[in-house]
Amino acid sequence: MTETQPPGTRDRLIAAMTDALRRRGLHGIGLTELLAQAGAPKGVLYHHFPGGKTELAVAAIDDVVARMLRGLDALLASNTDPIEATRRWMLGATARLSETGFESGCPLATVALETTPDDPALREALARAFASLRERIARALEQHGEPQVQARGIAALIVATYEGGLLQARVAQGAEPITQATETLLSLLANRTTR
Repeated sequence: MTETQPPGTRDRLIAAMTDALRRRGLHGIGLTELLAQAGAPKGVLYHHFPGGKTELAVAAIDDVVARMLRGLDALLASNTDPIEATRRWMLGATARLSETGFESGCPLATVALETTPDDPALREALARAFASLRERIARALEQHGEPQVQARGIAALIVATYEGGLLQARVAQGAEPITQATETLLSLLANRTTR
């Protein structure tokens, strides 16, 4: 039997930052609290992330997107219809938000709302993240026979609905905004593709 290693300091820092981004945003947590949550001594942050809090936030964004893409890939692999896979992906995000009492949202949207032109590294990481999600969905739609331009537009609409719906659900403290938007959008898309 193999014992699993506990997460290293770098991974604990990323996990703590991800949790902070989901619940409070980048500016809602100080370094002392973040380090305490990660169980890490003060000097270790700059050892792993010389760029400090911003570099750690970028690493957390990259980690979140990698996990989102793995989940999306698994759904796309097990569903022949990319619209149904997308529905399940969005329902999973809605369930996770609901399980936290609508406290822990998508860190991408949270950070995107906080960034300014003075945050080029964060904006670049977010742009990469959203582009990766759109690209993965568009590619699945194209493989299902959707023309490239149309697939890209639909993917952009799905990602916008996902992020906007999660934000609205978090504010409303209920799933109705994202559920309504998801079901309406994906029903329209499913009906359009069956014509």
